[in-house]
Amino acid sequence: MRRYIRALLLCTVFAVFSGLFVYSKLVYSDAPVGGNGPKRGLSPPRVPGGRRGAADKTGPQSQHWYNSWLFVSVFEEGDRWEVWPVKFRRKRPQFLSAFQSLTEATSIMTAGKAGSSEIKSTAMTGYIMRQQGQLEAGGGGVQSRPDPAMHLAVVACGDRLEETLTMIKSAVLFSIKHIYLHIFAEDQLHASFMEALESWPGFIHSKFNYTVYSISFPSENAAEWKKLFKPCASQRLFLPLILKDVESVVYVDSDILFLQPVDRLWEFLSQFNSSQLAAMAPEHEEPRIAWYNRFARHPFYGRTGINSGVMLMNMTRMRSFFFKNDMTSVGLRWEELLMPLLQKYKLNITWGDQDLLNIIFSHNPECLLEFPCRWNYRPDHCIYGSNCASAEEDGIYILHGNRGVYHDRKQPAFRAVYEAIRKYSFGADPVTSLLEPLEEELMKTTHTYCGKTHPLFTKKLAHSLADVNRKAPSGR
Repeated sequence: MRRYIRALLLCTVFAVFSGLFVYSKLVYSDAPVGGNGPKRGLSPPRVPGGRRGAADKTGPQSQHWYNSWLFVSVFEEGDRWEVWPVKFRRKRPQFLSAFQSLTEATSIMTAGKAGSSEIKSTAMTGYIMRQQGQLEAGGGGVQSRPDPAMHLAVVACGDRLEETLTMIKSAVLFSIKHIYLHIFAEDQLHASFMEALESWPGFIHSKFNYTVYSISFPSENAAEWKKLFKPCASQRLFLPLILKDVESVVYVDSDILFLQPVDRLWEFLSQFNSSQLAAMAPEHEEPRIAWYNRFARHPFYGRTGINSGVMLMNMTRMRSFFFKNDMTSVGLRWEELLMPLLQKYKLNITWGDQDLLNIIFSHNPECLLEFPCRWNYRPDHCIYGSNCASAEEDGIYILHGNRGVYHDRKQPAFRAVYEAIRKYSFGADPVTSLLEPLEEELMKTTHTYCGKTHPLFTKKLAHSLADVNRKAPSGR
């Protein structure tokens, strides 16, 4: 009799736990029965060289759901550790067993490890912010499919941490679509980047993802590439070879400031014809004061050369194209072209990787879309008087403070814009906290040629800040 009682109790316990397990699957699933709702997904695709890390601290939440993170340590290649977050959705006040969490986490982690062999050994731990992009409607979760993210890449070495963060700040402040940031930095800067970006408020976090990478050059010539022009500057040449899963990217120098949404620059991609694979602005508008046509000892693009401080790349096309050159009678792929080009011209180039880009596109002009100087406005456009017609008409879209003008007193108008954005606190009124103080400072710079054109510095910025004010979240 006892044997039957034990069997009955065992069956009862088994049935209860089976019922609870099925119930929990139905309750905790993001997809309703019938399969018409959103399905559970992992974070955005992992780019070779990047690593997963810090979890999203924001994201849409209703009064019924809250997010829980399970962090699992994983031993990676090269004796490195990383922490991967696995996100669960729980419904109050129900309890999701630790065993179930661990089982689900293990399955996700195992699946994620399948591609770990593709991870470059030079990559360091990066943090990827996540955006759920979910809306709650009619009592059930309805997931909207966001537009593909815009990819923005920057390289930071030496003392460029604060300058780079200010550039990123201007990008995410005005952006409309989601931005995926690719930050290439010296290893000692990684923790500082992550700490700073993690400290930004939640409504800003929801606008971007990011990955921090180590500086990486071909091993056989790494030292030569790293010292070319400025430390790490030539890293941009290798973006198509490192970000192999990224189709297109905007590369900017760390001394760039966006005065309107990155989205407007990203739209140039749709204007590419079938042969174009990159877009840049000319180095100068006025040939009489231009550098390349007066001093260059190598081929250059167009009349006055191109400036690579703002560069839009269709990297899928760049990886597959055979570039004409003056070294061989046949076209060379991007990865085949760079080192021979450096060896041939390294004694004749002054501006490093920018000169190499000028050489490449001088032989392949059909591959380049030239955008107006308002997209890459530098002191050269006003230091001898205003000579950027497109900025005079519509204002400055992107400010490029090259030659360190953000940090000295030579061009106070450029410095005033940089300081205004750097000091601005997310969530403050952008007109009274940024625009009005900036206009006041610019009025003090009218003794300089660039200061005399100060309305150009705020014309487009004023429209962008008005949009920020209009879209500002309530109760932040």
